[in-house]
Parts: sequence; structure tokens; C-alpha cells
Amino acid sequence: MNLKINGTDTTIDGSSMTVVELLKHQNVDMPDMVSVQLNGEILERDAYENTTVKDSDEVEFLYFMGGGSSCSSSECSGVSALHA
Repeated sequence: MNLKINGTDTTIDGSSMTVVELLKHQNVDMPDMVSVQLNGEILERDAYENTTVKDSDEVEFLYFMGGGSSCSSSECSGVSALHA
């Protein structure tokens, strides 16, 4: 199966797998803290076990983290999304 994961073309054995299986297969750090975007749509976490990833799908693993920044709260939100 050919996928695009975080913008990188990736080949995985098999014709499909669930999002949970894909997170394990890709050795994603802290999978409980990762949001998954599949073909442009953010998935609900409770859908990961029943959502199937298929050939040609585009998947993004996103970590959301709060943190300090050099700008004040009125200048920026302080929350950013980072690719895994």
C-alpha cells in the first residue's frame, strides 16, 4: 500500500490497516497525544480503531502542544501544531 505520511511517500505491506495499526507500525511517539488527519479531515480519537487507511491515502500525524514563545499573548496564541 502506498501512502503519503507527513508529506513523504511511504510504502507499507498490505492493502489496508486501521489508524491504530498505522500508528504502531510507524512507531509514533506518544500515540495518545497525536491527532490524525486523514485525507484532509481530522479524525475523532475514538474513530482510530475503526478507521481504515487504504492505498493512496494521505495521513498527517499532528502533535498539539502549548508552550512559551517570545511574543505576548496579545500577539500570538502560544499553541502550535507540529508534524510528528
